[in-house]
Amino acid sequence: MVGENLLGIPETLLPEETEVLARYEAGDEATDLAAKFPASSLVWALLANEAHSEGRIVESYAFARVGYHRGLDSLRKAGWRGQGPVPWRHEPNRGFLRSLYALGRAAAAIGETEEVDRIGKFLNDSDASAKAEIEAGN
Repeated sequence: MVGENLLGIPETLLPEETEVLARYEAGDEATDLAAKFPASSLVWALLANEAHSEGRIVESYAFARVGYHRGLDSLRKAGWRGQGPVPWRHEPNRGFLRSLYALGRAAAAIGETEEVDRIGKFLNDSDASAKAEIEAGN
């Protein structure tokens, strides 16, 4: 039982995305990475952030939603059962958490109040520090 949280639901830790990160750090564009690694929440979060910074809010929403859903697929594959911590400190989880944040941000921009509340709760329940980490540029 080493590593299991005996006080609650165990953390979900997504696998490393070594090739995605290496190619991004080497200068590959997020659109190229999304085509090559469509299951990566990280690349969809990057696309959502690019679109948002350029004022393309609907596109940002769409990219973030894809990242969110691909992240849910990855979480389930990693043993997640619909609840429990998805810690920010585990770097491979950050793509999903960033997609979740971007989805909430874009939902707010288009007036999807109900979704903003739901996504905010989900992000906080995943890791209460994630929002502050993302907003701090980490």
